[in-house]
Amino acid sequence: MAGMRAAEQWQTAPKTLSLPENVVHVWRAELSAVSLEFLSADERQKAAQFHFDKNRNQYVAARGVLRQLVGRYENTPPGGIQFTYNSFGKPGLEHSSLRFNASHSGSLGLFAFVRNQNIGVDLERIRADLATREIAAQFFSQEEVAALRQVPADSHTAAFFACWTRKEAFIKAHGSGLSLPLDKFVVSLDAPARLLRTDFEPEALKGWTLHDLSPGEEFAAALALEGKPQRIECWQW
Repeated sequence: MAGMRAAEQWQTAPKTLSLPENVVHVWRAELSAVSLEFLSADERQKAAQFHFDKNRNQYVAARGVLRQLVGRYENTPPGGIQFTYNSFGKPGLEHSSLRFNASHSGSLGLFAFVRNQNIGVDLERIRADLATREIAAQFFSQEEVAALRQVPADSHTAAFFACWTRKEAFIKAHGSGLSLPLDKFVVSLDAPARLLRTDFEPEALKGWTLHDLSPGEEFAAALALEGKPQRIECWQW
Protein backbone atom coordinates (compact mmCIF):
# COMPACT_ATOMS: atom_id res chain seq x y z
CA MET A 1 0.00 0.00 0.00
CA ALA A 2 1.98 2.95 -1.23
CA GLY A 3 1.46 6.42 0.16
CA MET A 4 0.45 9.21 -2.18
CA ARG A 5 2.18 12.55 -1.78
CA ALA A 6 0.02 15.63 -2.18
CA ALA A 7 1.00 18.29 -4.66
CA GLU A 8 3.72 20.60 -3.37
CA GLN A 9 1.95 23.67 -4.72
CA TRP A 10 -0.63 25.21 -2.40
CA GLN A 11 -3.03 26.90 -4.78
CA THR A 12 -5.66 29.59 -4.48
CA ALA A 13 -9.01 27.85 -4.45
CA PRO A 14 -11.61 28.77 -7.08
CA LYS A 15 -14.65 30.74 -5.95
CA THR A 16 -16.89 27.81 -6.80
CA LEU A 17 -15.46 24.79 -5.02
CA SER A 18 -16.87 21.25 -5.07
CA LEU A 19 -15.72 18.20 -3.18
CA PRO A 20 -16.53 15.01 -5.12
CA GLU A 21 -16.43 11.56 -3.60
CA ASN A 22 -12.94 10.12 -3.13
CA VAL A 23 -11.21 13.50 -3.48
CA VAL A 24 -9.40 15.06 -0.52
CA HIS A 25 -9.03 18.79 0.05
CA VAL A 26 -6.33 20.04 2.41
CA TRP A 27 -6.18 23.72 3.36
CA ARG A 28 -3.14 25.51 4.76
CA ALA A 29 -3.88 28.62 6.82
CA GLU A 30 -1.93 31.19 8.78
CA LEU A 31 -3.70 31.48 12.13
CA SER A 32 -3.38 35.21 12.51
CA ALA A 33 -6.96 36.50 12.39
CA VAL A 34 -8.31 36.08 15.92
CA SER A 35 -12.06 36.65 16.32
CA LEU A 36 -14.77 35.09 18.47
CA GLU A 37 -17.36 36.00 15.84
CA PHE A 38 -18.15 32.49 14.62
CA LEU A 39 -17.48 30.48 17.77
CA SER A 40 -20.17 28.68 19.74
CA ALA A 41 -20.71 29.16 23.47
CA ASP A 42 -18.78 25.99 24.36
CA GLU A 43 -15.89 27.00 22.10
CA ARG A 44 -15.74 30.43 23.75
CA GLN A 45 -15.74 28.75 27.14
CA LYS A 46 -12.88 26.49 26.11
CA ALA A 47 -10.95 29.46 24.72
CA ALA A 48 -11.28 31.25 28.06
CA GLN A 49 -9.63 28.31 29.83
CA PHE A 50 -6.28 28.74 28.07
CA HIS A 51 -3.68 30.21 30.39
CA PHE A 52 -1.48 31.79 27.71
CA ASP A 53 -2.79 34.33 25.22
CA LYS A 54 -0.80 32.75 22.39
CA ASN A 55 -2.43 29.35 22.84
CA ARG A 56 -5.88 30.87 23.22
CA ASN A 57 -5.47 32.98 20.09
CA GLN A 58 -4.28 30.02 18.05
CA TYR A 59 -7.26 27.94 19.17
CA VAL A 60 -9.74 30.73 18.38
CA ALA A 61 -8.17 31.37 14.98
CA ALA A 62 -8.14 27.66 14.10
CA ARG A 63 -11.79 27.17 15.07
CA GLY A 64 -12.75 30.25 13.11
CA VAL A 65 -11.05 28.96 9.96
CA LEU A 66 -12.56 25.50 10.44
CA ARG A 67 -16.05 26.94 10.77
CA GLN A 68 -15.64 29.07 7.68
CA LEU A 69 -14.39 26.13 5.63
CA VAL A 70 -17.12 23.77 6.85
CA GLY A 71 -19.63 26.50 6.10
CA ARG A 72 -18.30 26.78 2.58
CA TYR A 73 -18.70 23.06 1.90
CA GLU A 74 -22.07 22.85 3.65
CA ASN A 75 -23.44 26.17 2.34
CA THR A 76 -24.12 27.17 5.96
CA PRO A 77 -23.23 30.33 7.89
CA PRO A 78 -20.09 29.57 9.97
CA GLY A 79 -21.69 30.66 13.21
CA GLY A 80 -24.70 28.40 12.66
CA ILE A 81 -22.75 25.15 12.36
CA GLN A 82 -23.53 22.60 15.07
CA PHE A 83 -20.63 20.23 15.63
CA THR A 84 -21.15 16.82 17.18
CA TYR A 85 -18.39 15.03 19.08
CA ASN A 86 -17.65 11.35 19.52
CA SER A 87 -16.67 9.94 22.92
CA PHE A 88 -13.04 10.88 22.25
CA GLY A 89 -13.80 14.48 21.29
CA LYS A 90 -13.47 14.24 17.51
CA PRO A 91 -15.84 16.75 15.86
CA GLY A 92 -18.26 15.88 13.09
CA LEU A 93 -21.61 16.82 11.56
CA GLU A 94 -24.96 15.07 11.77
CA HIS A 95 -26.75 14.17 8.55
CA SER A 96 -23.79 15.16 6.36
CA SER A 97 -21.35 13.26 4.15
CA LEU A 98 -18.57 15.73 5.01
CA ARG A 99 -15.71 14.38 7.11
CA PHE A 100 -12.92 16.61 8.33
CA ASN A 101 -9.97 16.98 10.66
CA ALA A 102 -7.65 19.80 11.66
CA SER A 103 -4.22 20.27 13.18
CA HIS A 104 -2.17 23.31 14.03
CA SER A 105 1.36 23.96 15.20
CA GLY A 106 2.33 27.48 16.17
CA SER A 107 0.66 29.92 13.80
CA LEU A 108 0.10 27.41 10.98
CA GLY A 109 -2.93 25.19 10.56
CA LEU A 110 -3.98 22.35 8.25
CA PHE A 111 -7.61 21.43 7.60
CA ALA A 112 -8.52 18.24 5.70
CA PHE A 113 -11.90 17.40 4.11
CA VAL A 114 -13.39 14.41 2.31
CA ARG A 115 -16.78 12.77 1.73
CA ASN A 116 -17.84 9.60 3.60
CA GLN A 117 -14.33 8.52 4.61
CA ASN A 118 -12.61 8.77 7.96
CA ILE A 119 -9.74 11.24 7.78
CA GLY A 120 -6.99 12.57 10.02
CA VAL A 121 -4.24 15.14 9.60
CA ASP A 122 -1.29 16.05 11.78
CA LEU A 123 1.07 19.00 11.59
CA GLU A 124 4.21 19.45 13.67
CA ARG A 125 6.94 22.06 13.75
CA ILE A 126 10.26 20.26 13.26
CA ARG A 127 12.42 20.53 16.38
CA ALA A 128 15.64 18.57 16.64
CA ASP A 129 15.59 18.78 20.44
CA LEU A 130 12.38 16.71 20.51
CA ALA A 131 13.59 14.01 18.12
CA THR A 132 15.31 11.99 20.85
CA ARG A 133 15.62 8.26 21.30
CA GLU A 134 13.96 8.60 24.71
CA ILE A 135 10.83 10.15 23.24
CA ALA A 136 10.82 7.63 20.40
CA ALA A 137 11.04 4.77 22.89
CA GLN A 138 8.07 6.22 24.79
CA PHE A 139 5.73 6.73 21.85
CA PHE A 140 6.91 4.55 18.94
CA SER A 141 6.65 0.80 18.43
CA GLN A 142 9.70 -1.41 18.85
CA GLU A 143 9.94 -1.81 15.07
CA GLU A 144 9.86 1.96 14.56
CA VAL A 145 12.49 2.55 17.24
CA ALA A 146 14.72 -0.06 15.62
CA ALA A 147 14.22 1.51 12.18
CA LEU A 148 15.04 4.96 13.57
CA ARG A 149 18.36 3.66 14.91
CA GLN A 150 19.32 2.69 11.36
CA VAL A 151 18.67 6.14 9.93
CA PRO A 152 21.81 8.25 9.17
CA ALA A 153 22.40 11.05 11.66
CA ASP A 154 21.66 13.80 9.15
CA SER A 155 18.23 12.28 8.42
CA HIS A 156 17.30 11.37 11.99
CA THR A 157 15.09 14.38 12.76
CA ALA A 158 13.19 14.15 9.47
CA ALA A 159 12.58 10.42 9.98
CA PHE A 160 11.43 11.00 13.57
CA PHE A 161 8.83 13.57 12.54
CA ALA A 162 7.72 11.52 9.54
CA CYS A 163 6.95 8.70 11.95
CA TRP A 164 5.34 11.02 14.50
CA THR A 165 2.98 12.76 12.08
CA ARG A 166 1.96 9.55 10.32
CA LYS A 167 1.08 7.91 13.64
CA GLU A 168 -0.83 10.95 14.91
CA ALA A 169 -2.74 11.30 11.64
CA PHE A 170 -3.78 7.64 11.80
CA ILE A 171 -4.94 7.95 15.41
CA LYS A 172 -6.96 11.06 14.57
CA ALA A 173 -8.52 9.44 11.52
CA HIS A 174 -9.39 6.35 13.53
CA GLY A 175 -11.24 8.61 15.96
CA SER A 176 -10.28 6.68 19.08
CA GLY A 177 -7.85 9.16 20.57
CA LEU A 178 -5.05 7.89 22.75
CA SER A 179 -7.06 4.77 23.55
CA LEU A 180 -5.42 3.46 20.38
CA PRO A 181 -2.06 2.12 21.64
CA LEU A 182 0.81 3.89 19.89
CA ASP A 183 3.03 0.82 20.14
CA LYS A 184 0.43 -1.50 18.60
CA PHE A 185 0.71 -0.25 15.04
CA VAL A 186 3.69 0.45 12.80
CA VAL A 187 4.24 3.07 10.09
CA SER A 188 7.12 3.56 7.70
CA LEU A 189 9.79 6.15 8.46
CA ASP A 190 10.88 6.65 4.87
CA ALA A 191 9.02 7.27 1.63
CA PRO A 192 6.42 6.29 0.71
CA ALA A 193 4.25 6.76 3.78
CA ARG A 194 2.72 3.40 4.66
CA LEU A 195 0.87 1.62 7.42
CA LEU A 196 2.97 -1.51 7.92
CA ARG A 197 1.25 -3.43 10.73
CA THR A 198 -1.56 -3.21 13.27
CA ASP A 199 -2.04 -5.59 16.18
CA PHE A 200 -5.62 -4.51 16.88
CA GLU A 201 -7.01 -4.27 13.34
CA PRO A 202 -5.18 -6.42 10.75
CA GLU A 203 -7.66 -5.51 8.02
CA ALA A 204 -6.59 -1.86 8.35
CA LEU A 205 -3.60 -2.60 6.15
CA LYS A 206 -5.98 -2.93 3.21
CA GLY A 207 -8.39 -0.19 4.21
CA TRP A 208 -6.16 2.76 5.12
CA THR A 209 -3.60 4.89 3.30
CA LEU A 210 -1.06 7.40 4.59
CA HIS A 211 0.14 10.45 2.67
CA ASP A 212 2.86 13.00 3.36
CA LEU A 213 2.12 16.71 3.04
CA SER A 214 4.55 19.60 2.54
CA PRO A 215 3.25 22.60 4.50
CA GLY A 216 6.61 24.38 4.73
CA GLU A 217 10.31 23.89 5.38
CA GLU A 218 10.01 24.06 9.17
CA PHE A 219 7.08 21.63 9.38
CA ALA A 220 6.24 17.98 8.91
CA ALA A 221 2.70 16.82 8.16
CA ALA A 222 0.80 13.68 7.21
CA LEU A 223 -2.68 12.63 6.22
CA ALA A 224 -4.43 9.35 7.01
CA LEU A 225 -7.47 8.21 5.06
CA GLU A 226 -9.79 5.23 5.23
CA GLY A 227 -9.46 4.34 1.59
CA LYS A 228 -7.29 5.38 -1.33
CA PRO A 229 -8.08 8.84 -2.72
CA GLN A 230 -8.37 9.59 -6.39
CA ARG A 231 -6.40 12.78 -5.72
CA ILE A 232 -5.41 15.21 -2.99
CA GLU A 233 -5.83 18.90 -3.70
CA CYS A 234 -3.99 21.47 -1.59
CA TRP A 235 -5.43 24.94 -1.13
CA GLN A 236 -4.11 28.08 0.52
CA TRP A 237 -6.53 29.88 2.82
